[in-house]
Amino acid sequence: MELLFVTLGGAILGLAARYSLPRRGTYGALLLPAVGAETASVVWAVLTWASWRFDGGWIWWVSLIASAVVPVLLGILLGRNRTKADAAMFASLSRA
Repeated sequence: MELLFVTLGGAILGLAARYSLPRRGTYGALLLPAVGAETASVVWAVLTWASWRFDGGWIWWVSLIASAVVPVLLGILLGRNRTKADAAMFASLSRA
């Protein structure tokens, strides 16, 4: 049950990251929430396999912080790279 809650928390943090970052039109609407949910569930599973207690506070903090940081970094990198790629494609198409 805790895995469901942490996954939902990761999706909510990914959704918050989507709407707080610039250039959100350069990637899909569900990408960052999905990455947040996936990150939270994978980190949670790895930490439970590492014998962290599921009712302890640290497993929640680490999982939710990771699920907030990864979508933010991915959103920044995707937005920047997509903008550069679009500008390069426009330049190459306008020369032809």
